[in-house]
Amino acid sequence: QVQLVESGGGLVQPGGSLRLSCAASGIIFRSSGMAWHRQAPGKERELVAVISSGGNTNYPDSVKGRFTISRDNVKSTVDLQMNSLKSGDTAVYYCQVWGSDYWGKGTLVTVSS
Repeated sequence: QVQLVESGGGLVQPGGSLRLSCAASGIIFRSSGMAWHRQAPGKERELVAVISSGGNTNYPDSVKGRFTISRDNVKSTVDLQMNSLKSGDTAVYYCQVWGSDYWGKGTLVTVSS
């Protein structure tokens, strides 16, 4: 059974940083692309970062240069380092096995002073 468990969300001030982590089980992690998405209140879910099994990464312009996705194939985790956070980054952040229907339950990030 596939499980994705996100952690690391919380309240942070504008300009601050936060690191999210997603622990995966039930998949062949080293062979799986992984992604982070977010959904802000009243908005559709959007992709914020993806990393291939080989470590190639991609980001939308909205987070490029501020967010960094990384993976640890020994621990079966995928992290999202978020810097220079803005109020517009407030959302529930979800981990996904890329291209699949496997999603975590999400972790809330609130950027506010």
